[in-house]
Formats: sequence, C-alpha cells, structure tokens
Amino acid sequence: MKTKSKALFLMLCAVLLVAASVLGTMAYLTSTDEVVNTFTVGSVAIKLDEAKANPDGTLVEGAGRVEANSYKLLPGHTYHKDPQVTVLKNSEASYLRMTVTFSKAAELDAIFAPTGADLTSIFGGYNSSNWIYKGNTEDPAANTRTYEFWYKEAVAAPDQDVALDALFENITVPGMVTNSQLDSIKEMTIKINAYAIQSDGFANAEAAWAAFPAE
Repeated sequence: MKTKSKALFLMLCAVLLVAASVLGTMAYLTSTDEVVNTFTVGSVAIKLDEAKANPDGTLVEGAGRVEANSYKLLPGHTYHKDPQVTVLKNSEASYLRMTVTFSKAAELDAIFAPTGADLTSIFGGYNSSNWIYKGNTEDPAANTRTYEFWYKEAVAAPDQDVALDALFENITVPGMVTNSQLDSIKEMTIKINAYAIQSDGFANAEAAWAAFPAE
C-alpha cells in the first residue's frame, strides 16, 4: 500500500507540475496594437496669366485674364502687358521665377545696341525689389534671348490662391525705332514662362534652382 500510495503521489505531483507549467505559460497578459503611418503627397501648383488687351495695347474692359495677347507694334507706343503668377491654394511653400524670351534676338540687338539700351528698358512698371533680375542668355541657334527674374522670397504654403506682383505692367516700343527696323522684327514673339519649386529641403533659392530639372 505504501508503495502504491507513493507511486500515486509521484504521479499526481507530475500532473500538477505539468498543469502549473501550462498555466504559467498562459498566464502572461498580452495585447497587440498597430500603428499605421499615412503619407500624403504634397504639390506645387501655379498659374500664369495677363489682362486681356486689344492689338493696340489698350485693355479689354470686363474681360477675364488670358494666357496670351497679340499686338500691332508702333514706334513710341505703349502696350498693356502684366504677366502675373498665382500660387494656387494648398500648394507647398515654394520659390518662384519667371523667364521672358524674345525671338528675333539678333534683329533686336541691332536696334538696341547702338544706344546701349537693354531690352529690360522696355518693361514699364518693373519693380526690381519684387522680381530680382538675374541676367539674360542668348541662344544664337534659336535666335532668342531669355531674361530671368526670381521672386524676392519664398511664398508660404497658402490656404487660398495668392496672386504675386506682376513682373511688369506694360511694354513700350521706343520712338527712335524706324519702320524698316520694325519690319525686321515682324512676327516677333515674347514668350513668358513661370516656374515653382518647393522651398523645403533647400538652404536658399540658389540651391533650389540649381536642383531644378533642365528644360
């Protein structure tokens, strides 16, 4: 009897130890949660337009802004032209620049070179404190000259459309231009482009535009 009782006792102890082991494993308090990071994509968005003008340069009353105008050039005449960049709502903070490209560059140089005048002199209402002139580049193959301007500061991310100062307000054909010189620039075009690049991640505008993709 003693032997049987001892054996039974050992067996019960073994069972209790196993049970304790199982219960010990199941006794940990656990909980699982998940953190989900959602990434949205920012954007930089702008538009470029100007007031609608008649061929003689006068404004069209009550008309909306347009992307282009056509003019009939006359010596000594002033034409309304006010290229303006608008940074659109919800755009990221950004640097802005504009370029003005004249076709017929060689012909224009022949007209302006004798007086030492730069083509920027025909831009009426240009404010150098708003748009900083960064120089010009000639492309002999395309017979164009491009003038570059940078906006004075980064434009903070807006919660509504923000219209910047116009690059200039009008253009004037110098009175000393002759009919034959005007004929040499017939069909001349003035192409204006606007560019924006995020300001975040760049130390300054120079660094930002250095990283801007080449056209």
